[in-house]
Amino acid sequence: MGFGFFKKAKDAIAGAVKKASETLIAGVQKTAKVVRGGLDLLVGRKLGDEECEDLRGTLIQADLGPRLAEDLVEKAREAYKDREVQAPGEIAAFLKAELKKQFPPQDSMPRFSEKPPTVILVVGVNGAGKTTTIAKLAHRFKAEDYKILLAAGDTFRAAAIEQLTIWAGRVGCDIVKDRQGADAASVAYNAVEKAIAQGYDMVIIDTAGRLQNKKGLMDELEKISRVIKKKIPGAPHEVLLVLDGTTGQNAVQQAKVFTEGVGVTGLVVTKLDGTAKGGAVLAMRSEVDVPVKWIGLGEKMLDLEPFDADNFLDAIFGMDESKKSNA
Repeated sequence: MGFGFFKKAKDAIAGAVKKASETLIAGVQKTAKVVRGGLDLLVGRKLGDEECEDLRGTLIQADLGPRLAEDLVEKAREAYKDREVQAPGEIAAFLKAELKKQFPPQDSMPRFSEKPPTVILVVGVNGAGKTTTIAKLAHRFKAEDYKILLAAGDTFRAAAIEQLTIWAGRVGCDIVKDRQGADAASVAYNAVEKAIAQGYDMVIIDTAGRLQNKKGLMDELEKISRVIKKKIPGAPHEVLLVLDGTTGQNAVQQAKVFTEGVGVTGLVVTKLDGTAKGGAVLAMRSEVDVPVKWIGLGEKMLDLEPFDADNFLDAIFGMDESKKSNA
């Protein structure tokens, strides 16, 4: 399948993010409750020092982080002084507009190679949800008629190989694997070689996530990328960093570590349905110059959604009246 097929898949994903789904609204309801509850307390009050402190506390509680929270509060204070914001009840729309500036249009669209196979490298610490994210991605793209091949590149843990093998069976994908302790780069190389020879559209490669040995891990990821390039120049086409949304600012710090050491092209934030720290998604974008591409909103196979800033901000801050009338 050629470039036209990948364009069709890209268009399908673009269509999926045009409006906020019920899954997204339900998935971020804990974060939305914190944010909207705090903003409701400001209605009918002047935006003075005490109110600004309350607003800062609300944003930090939603885990936007001290730096981003302070920046937004100061901008809101200035806008109120300049009469751009007429009343505290208008702050939600103002904050949404400011946050939206951090997310350029189409920034979150997946990268595809012009000629298959597209190679996706998935990285992140153990426990962040890498393996289930790979399964969900494979399920989504297989539903769009991709021929998918998985690669069990986390050879550090036997459990990781077994888990990915189980998911491959559930999704209905082929898998390339080796024994525990095998060379991860060799597994990746064999997978790409098989994909080329047998006409796969996409290869999704799992990797180890032991940050306690940061240098060893980064060296391994660089080696994997290097051997893949020997078979397909320009690959991997996408390097997705999976982050556990429930860890809030810790996830932001992990994003910094990985983006410094590996050529990360996109972030996947998981487990947002179980936390009130969804603001960390916004903090990541302000701290790390890498787009959020997917968000995990539950345990089901379809609970992984392409990230769209408009939909995400509407789900947390509430939809503008103009949008409600057009919905």
